[in-house]
Amino acid sequence: MIARRARLGLILPLVMLAGCSNADTGPASPSATPASTPAGAAPAAAEAPRLLPGMPPPLSPTDVYAGTRELSPAVAGQPTRVYVPNSESHTISVIDPDTFQVVDTFPSGGSEPQHVVPAYDLQTLYANNDLPIGSGSLLPIDPRTGKPGEPIPVRDPYNMYFTADGKYALVVAEADRSLDFYDPHSWQKLHDISVPECHGVNHMDFTADGRTALVSCEFGGRMAVVDIAGLTLLRMIDLPGGSSGMPQDVKLAPDGRTFFVADMMAGGVYVFDAQTFDNTGFIRTGGGTHGLYITRDSKRMLITNRGEGSISVWDFATGRLGDTWRIPGGGSPDMGNLSADGRVFWVSGRNHGEVYAIDIVDWKLLARIPVGRGAHGLTIWPQPGRYSTGHTGVMR
Repeated sequence: MIARRARLGLILPLVMLAGCSNADTGPASPSATPASTPAGAAPAAAEAPRLLPGMPPPLSPTDVYAGTRELSPAVAGQPTRVYVPNSESHTISVIDPDTFQVVDTFPSGGSEPQHVVPAYDLQTLYANNDLPIGSGSLLPIDPRTGKPGEPIPVRDPYNMYFTADGKYALVVAEADRSLDFYDPHSWQKLHDISVPECHGVNHMDFTADGRTALVSCEFGGRMAVVDIAGLTLLRMIDLPGGSSGMPQDVKLAPDGRTFFVADMMAGGVYVFDAQTFDNTGFIRTGGGTHGLYITRDSKRMLITNRGEGSISVWDFATGRLGDTWRIPGGGSPDMGNLSADGRVFWVSGRNHGEVYAIDIVDWKLLARIPVGRGAHGLTIWPQPGRYSTGHTGVMR
């Protein structure tokens, strides 16, 4: 059966890539360049957003990631480690980022761990075990010790997010085609949103006000728009490529006006208006486009192209794709996150059973670290930010 899927220092700017070939940003309907306001620019409208009740107010009206510049006091005493779920080995590898050595490996407590997800309150990490079908579990990991606890029975947790008010843990139940809302403390299921036309419900991100989510349907070439406040499915959207598409990671632009959606089969990123949810463009990046990561200064976005072993960089100020950097010797960059200082990108090599540590200032490979088979949604922890919305450490 085919499987389903540092210490905090100064914030370092991402420099232009040197000695790399330009990526193809060929035209696509309706536009290859989205209209996006650069981080720090004045918004077009002064109307204050109607936030999800209980959500912490944004620190900036023009940058949803303004809260991710420094570590929260809540993570004091948590050593920096990289936690890697090995989906085919059913284990979690723990890496010391200072030495690039695997310092621990333990069973995931279930089958096919997919992502390691930081809790909303930053006090626990959860490895998502989404098999066997009809069952599943979350393995809690104490970030102070790096040690696992007892698995928590949760049905089909392929991925997991947290609503911006911290009220719900939102389990992405892929096989069930459902979004399941749990109490994040008792782990009692409280609500669910059925998404029967979203085959392979997968990744998501939230609007700046926390009220709505855009959700990818990996095996259907579609997107779902979900009302988080009202707990309802609002609409389904067909991607231009139809059922041949394979949408993956979803990321909101810093200005909150645009969603980006990676598509492995299309080899690029679709662009959506964050108010109307209309598809406004496509950015061609490379084979097997998979993960999306905003740099610590909110100026650029890293795009992993798993099929060709490369990373593309999107510049928000210019609205253009920069150069593409290829992993020396090849690789399969999938999911990961940035170091606290924003300099090192830690990303799993899904098809190679390894992890890459990439310096994105000088653009060089620092380490290639063997782990288990099927290395997938790793996180480096702790991450700067006030609270986690889940996945591999999406912070606000």
